[in-house]
Amino acid sequence: MDIKIINYWVDIPKWMITKIVRVILYILVGATAVAIIGFVLYVRSLPELSIWHTTKLKSEYSSSSKVDSLKEYIELEDRLFDELHREIYDKLDAKERTKINRYTKGSLSDPDRLPIQWNRTVEFPATDPKIGVLMIHGMSDSPYSLNAQANYLKERGAYVVNLRMPGHGTIPSGLVELRWQDMARVVEMGMRHLSEQIGDKPIYIMGYSTGASLALNYTLKSISDPKYTKPQGLILYSPAIGVTSAAALAIWQSRIGHLFGVDKLAWTNILPEYDPYKYGSFSVNAGDQVYRLTIEVQKEFDDITEDISKLNQIPPILSFLSVVDSTIKVPDVINRLYDRLPDNNSTLVLFDINRNYQSIQLISPKVEKSLKSLLSLKESHNYQIDIITNRVMENRPNLTQITIDKSGAFWQKRLDLEWSKSLYSLSHLAIPISPYDPVYGLYEDEKYDGIRLGSVFSHGENGVLAIPSSYLQRQRWNPFHSYTKDRVLDFLDL
Repeated sequence: MDIKIINYWVDIPKWMITKIVRVILYILVGATAVAIIGFVLYVRSLPELSIWHTTKLKSEYSSSSKVDSLKEYIELEDRLFDELHREIYDKLDAKERTKINRYTKGSLSDPDRLPIQWNRTVEFPATDPKIGVLMIHGMSDSPYSLNAQANYLKERGAYVVNLRMPGHGTIPSGLVELRWQDMARVVEMGMRHLSEQIGDKPIYIMGYSTGASLALNYTLKSISDPKYTKPQGLILYSPAIGVTSAAALAIWQSRIGHLFGVDKLAWTNILPEYDPYKYGSFSVNAGDQVYRLTIEVQKEFDDITEDISKLNQIPPILSFLSVVDSTIKVPDVINRLYDRLPDNNSTLVLFDINRNYQSIQLISPKVEKSLKSLLSLKESHNYQIDIITNRVMENRPNLTQITIDKSGAFWQKRLDLEWSKSLYSLSHLAIPISPYDPVYGLYEDEKYDGIRLGSVFSHGENGVLAIPSSYLQRQRWNPFHSYTKDRVLDFLDL
């Protein structure tokens, strides 16, 4: 057979081989040219970068900073925000000083419109604290995302430290070179500080999105290393346990941009900075760091799983998330977190979509299929599952809590809650936010005269708004916030 193949190629005239090679070269050159033209056109189509994309603040914390305590971190933070005002607020170009630019002093989006500076680390001391709570926000967010929880917990006697993660609360460029290890070190400082303040009182960690992964990273390390204070329990909102596989490849876009000197390729989104407490623009590196952190957490789980005595030290976890979430992979919260837990009284609370939505026919069949798969849970597990739904038709319009215990048995409890007719689901953003939030909520706060992003209902033609309508239409507040609050207070025994 090999001889036949050789003879076949020998019989082909040289001129034909030359022609074939030439055609292949033409195709390769043409494809390369098309790719280069497409690349150039794509880069040109991207919005121009602004001062908040290109400026690097020298006072931002990194692992190389000579900072070992939360006190020193906050002192560095003071210098950081002084630098922010000098380098951004004071140097902002006149054409960018708009009414909805967060870096325009006195604008509708100016963070200083609220009395507390929620873009910074916020500490609520307590004279005789019942517990301590460390709060960790998500990627591109700020401590503001957990402000409602901070406020109601301090009123119940908790000593609260709501951390600002490095690279956050200032300008989006802070996420271009951020490393998850930088954030993890700040969590360590926060826990050490809280432990020093409250002594032997129990400490809990509350994490939102990437903050949940950081909380797990710290907790798993505390089990193996006694120098870390082990938390009594974790409360997680929209936990980023798994992110899309595209995040693993996205970093190459940034590397290509760095290679060719195209700074725009360091960004997944380049948007106006209209939100006082969350970046509009999102760097490729930010997504990559979330991905790397989730991988690290799984490695730590692998190590602890090999030692049953360590596995059993994982504290109880209470999590809240929507069954539809375009930021994280919801099944991974079950498969890569809850299914790996010991029998430690953990609970997973899932908010179903609105089954009575007036245009239910518009719900994607793909979503319906994924929901059926997600809700087809195992008969037995080491945790409790509570599904908040209006699928139980006899209770319309009220919601029902369907509880599935560890043995697989289930029961129902009617709740004094119902969906708004205009909402078809929650979202990744909405889970921790109160409907009374002045910025992201539905109900207006008369004391707040700044931008309101939660009560915007936009209808009109494409391309008219300065902000993409898809960003405005994403649900930003949780109509069932009072329910999550009660569950949190019960979990904390407050």
